[in-house]
Amino acid sequence: MGMPGSAETRAGIARLVTAALRGAADLLLPPSCFACGAPVETQGLLCASCFPRFRFIGAPLCHCCGLPFAHAGEAGEGGLCQACLDRPPAYDHARAAWLYDEASKPLILAFKYGDRTDLAPALARAMASAGASLLAEAELLAPVPIARARLVSRRYNQAGLLAAELGRIADRKVVQGLLVRLRNTAPLAELSTRERQRHLSGAIGVSPRHAAAVAGRRVLLVDDVLTSGATANTCAAALLEAGAAGVDVLTVARTPPRAAPLDGEGEASDVQDHG
Repeated sequence: MGMPGSAETRAGIARLVTAALRGAADLLLPPSCFACGAPVETQGLLCASCFPRFRFIGAPLCHCCGLPFAHAGEAGEGGLCQACLDRPPAYDHARAAWLYDEASKPLILAFKYGDRTDLAPALARAMASAGASLLAEAELLAPVPIARARLVSRRYNQAGLLAAELGRIADRKVVQGLLVRLRNTAPLAELSTRERQRHLSGAIGVSPRHAAAVAGRRVLLVDDVLTSGATANTCAAALLEAGAAGVDVLTVARTPPRAAPLDGEGEASDVQDHG
């Protein structure tokens, strides 16, 4: 039997139940900072000590890849960085919540390799804030895939968890398994950006089961860290070839300008996974 009353009444009851459950959970597990565990007012927040350590990415930044500029004068034609001017990415826009540095790196590694799947909601909220404009235009969300062997050993795809949370936050359709690994790839840590792109060429494709969902749709690609963009480019190219109207990219973090690779895409020794 369905819940009685109007849609407004049912929605109100659902909100009350949710609030009651949240309150009960807070009594059992008091809200804590997701970075250090210190007490906070609401679950999923950073405490006053941790908040300043995380370098949130905001303007000025490259209009395409989201690379932060030291000042607006660094932007080239069309508000783009030099790399995007020289080699335009296959995707339209990429955004990230934080820089991948000494503050965010341990958190992302714990989420990715340390079974800290409980971090997904907090990380997704930070992503949703940074990528609000991309989520508003997205018609469906797709996580970057990982190799089957890695999925079996780890038991989860961190990009899939983030995409699921973002879908709930933004009320957007999420298609898990939309993109698949067509062949295994070796770690990319020692390769240049062009070598990585060549190495990844043809390694990722759209699953035939979901091909119809892509045609004419704007797809938001979800991952944990953006570095060179080689993996994101490969995924975007596959989606566009399958008929996507456009592709954007949203990640938790991206490597700092002119920094050595630390990557969440598999291009660094400590996070080599997606390569």
